Amino acid sequence: MLNKKLTRSGEVDMCNGPLFSKIVVFFIPVMLTNLLQTLYNAADQAVVGQFAKNGADALASIGSTSALSNLILCFVTGLSVGTSSVVARLFGAGNKQAVHRAVHTSIALSAILGVIIGITGIVIARPVLLLMGTQGDVLDGAVLYMQISFAGLPVVAIYNYGSAILRAIGDTKRPMIYLMIGGLVNVVLNLFFVVVFKMSVEGVALATVISQVLSCALTMRCLSTTDGCYKFSFKKLRIYKQEAASIIYIGIPAGLQSSLFSISNVLIQSSVNSINKAAVSGSTAGQTIESFVYMAMNSLYHTSLAFCGQNYGAKKYDRIMKSMLYCTAISVTVGVVFGGLVCLFSEPLLGIFLKSNPDAVIYGKQRILMTCLPYFLCGIMEVGTGVLRAINKAFHALITTVVCTCVLRVVWCKTVFVMFPSITALFVSYPLTWGLTAAINTAMFVVFYNRMKKGEQTI
Repeated sequence: MLNKKLTRSGEVDMCNGPLFSKIVVFFIPVMLTNLLQTLYNAADQAVVGQFAKNGADALASIGSTSALSNLILCFVTGLSVGTSSVVARLFGAGNKQAVHRAVHTSIALSAILGVIIGITGIVIARPVLLLMGTQGDVLDGAVLYMQISFAGLPVVAIYNYGSAILRAIGDTKRPMIYLMIGGLVNVVLNLFFVVVFKMSVEGVALATVISQVLSCALTMRCLSTTDGCYKFSFKKLRIYKQEAASIIYIGIPAGLQSSLFSISNVLIQSSVNSINKAAVSGSTAGQTIESFVYMAMNSLYHTSLAFCGQNYGAKKYDRIMKSMLYCTAISVTVGVVFGGLVCLFSEPLLGIFLKSNPDAVIYGKQRILMTCLPYFLCGIMEVGTGVLRAINKAFHALITTVVCTCVLRVVWCKTVFVMFPSITALFVSYPLTWGLTAAINTAMFVVFYNRMKKGEQTI
């Protein structure tokens, strides 16, 4: 049996006792939570692809919004990394009052940002989708899907920040349960709106928003009823300057990094759009399947961020190195297994989304082959990024990502893809940029770790 030390409030003691077993216990619920969150979009696509009157066009409408939606959503969720890192560090240092202030600051910031960025997404939907080259027969559906989705962004932001607080203190099971409930509601409502009411993209978008409201409400109820130092009260909701500055210092680079990833992906999506409709549908389905592997990798990012953050706050530097090594080993193992299985069963998996569309299946298989087999490189990159943010080196991680991932992908699209305009030539850029970023992140961590050990760097 895995050995873990839990308090009655559900926190995992990351600063004492065996590390590997606690990392596994922490990681599995985070991975399941991320996979469930991915089911929101996957359920949308599967239902419209199978049951909507114009399934192929509806699927292409949803897929054509993915890069732009992620550009904005990733900035919001990336900012929540600041919450996770700051709360973990303060919790590890035993500063309960500062944890209390950080919690209320985070929820206030999430609500404000959710409203502002949600309105922005609604306004820019049509003009930006036009700039991306979205084809006329899928444009209206894409705009409608995006606008409804962004109307629910405030609750998405609050849920993500609330979950970040729970993860920072070691509680990963309750966010998983809340998202599981929301995910089941999402699937049921998808079928209800599309099959019974004959709706299309607007039906699955509404189902997703309703389920997100439920998950958000459950998370806030958890924070409001806990007896821990991270208890939330609406009466005490305000922005505390010191905690806000710390959250923004880490969150802004994380949000920018996530957004810059998405900017490069917007260009890649535009390149896919330039091929043909079958390529768009196939790449959309392939991306949905691929995202399950990514979410497993991203779970190690959150795990390394929490464990290294708490131990950084407690000044237990040896445990930071051990946490980084354990998380890297797990990411390689999970990446090889998950990526290999997806490649092995790519055709039946794509068939879930692409009914009677053999050309699109071919494109989807090409994308999956180029991205899923080497996905362990993305896992190593994610762990390195999480550790750098945990030790207060968020801007270093940002610069590495901008240069080694985003810029290189843009250059690739403008050079290699222009010469060889195919799905294979386009998506081989992913493992190349993952590997380079992973190598530099790991090297930087080793340098900073040695400085910490020598006493050259203080908290």
